[in-house]
Amino acid sequence: MQDTVKKSSMTPAPPVLMSITSAAVSRVKELLDSRGKPSAGIRVGISSKGCSGMSYTLEFADEKDPHDDVVEQGGIAVFIDPKAIMFLIGTEMDFVEDELQSGFVFNNPNEKGRCGCGESFHV
Repeated sequence: MQDTVKKSSMTPAPPVLMSITSAAVSRVKELLDSRGKPSAGIRVGISSKGCSGMSYTLEFADEKDPHDDVVEQGGIAVFIDPKAIMFLIGTEMDFVEDELQSGFVFNNPNEKGRCGCGESFHV
């Protein structure tokens, strides 16, 4: 008797590059509206700095760079720097505001640790 293995013709869905909470969408809209000139969106990247080695960067994007990946959500466009993609897969971008501080927070499942001040991370 011969065992047969059926292969699924369905391929798994690619992982979500990045999700953006409604709080982050609202804050990005506010920032883009207050900029004073047209913007295509914002660009998220990674830079080499900080106690743990890497930190997130955010900047206004006047246009999409040819190699950017784009996450569109809630009427905004977030461009992902191609050098940062492998570090951001599955990340949730949020905006948090409390009595002491406010800012964008990245909930990244790829992080292996953060520095004590929370400004940098390593994978």
